Amino acid sequence: MENIRIQKIIADSGFCSRRKAEELIEQKRVKVNGHFATIGQKVDARNDLITIDGERILVERKREFTYLMMNKPRGYLTSMSDDRGRRCVTELLPESDQRLFPIGRLDLNSEGLLLFTNDGRFANQMMHPSHEVTKTYRVTVRPDITDEQAAKLSEGVYIDGRKTAPAMVHVLTKEANRVVIEMVIREGRNRQIRKMCEAVNLEVARLKRTAIGPIRLGMLKPGTTRELTKEELMAIRNVLAKNDRVKKFRR
Repeated sequence: MENIRIQKIIADSGFCSRRKAEELIEQKRVKVNGHFATIGQKVDARNDLITIDGERILVERKREFTYLMMNKPRGYLTSMSDDRGRRCVTELLPESDQRLFPIGRLDLNSEGLLLFTNDGRFANQMMHPSHEVTKTYRVTVRPDITDEQAAKLSEGVYIDGRKTAPAMVHVLTKEANRVVIEMVIREGRNRQIRKMCEAVNLEVARLKRTAIGPIRLGMLKPGTTRELTKEELMAIRNVLAKNDRVKKFRR
């Protein structure tokens, strides 16, 4: 492989944009073979060790790994298989030589955005509670929601003996015996949204995840998938990196 400018290699890896890579180099956060990199420095991506904040950049990432989003329909398990013969989300994946795994879960009767990959490191970063990647849900509840109930959800409620972190709650629409709210959380506890609503005596009629961090479901049809764009990958990686820096600062 020919020698290539370091900022281009970092951008091609999907870690961040070329301009952001130049900023990281100026901040002395990029090293080549243990030495601080310089803007415009040419390196051999296959043989030189390139690190950002001590973590190696995988130059071949975009060819080695696949990242998909799915609009999961209701009635599908977030599982690779089921011994009871129930439908699983993997049945909706396009045919591929690669074995893709879901990142996180949506329960049987929930729908919306679900991510898949064969990049284990990326999946672990996305799911680890310390990275606090936000998840946005559109929740239809019955019969109504009071200001007090909304305030309790926002402040955090006790589920399974432990209080949830503060959430953002917005009422989107109100109709007779039906309210649609948007909830944004930074945790990923089992059936968390449903349990939070149950804790304040709200019945969940429909639950749909519409975003994970900066990645939005958009107009993707139920049961279909598409690859994440380079811009979406870059945006979520920037969120992970930012949250990681905040976590280290708190220490």
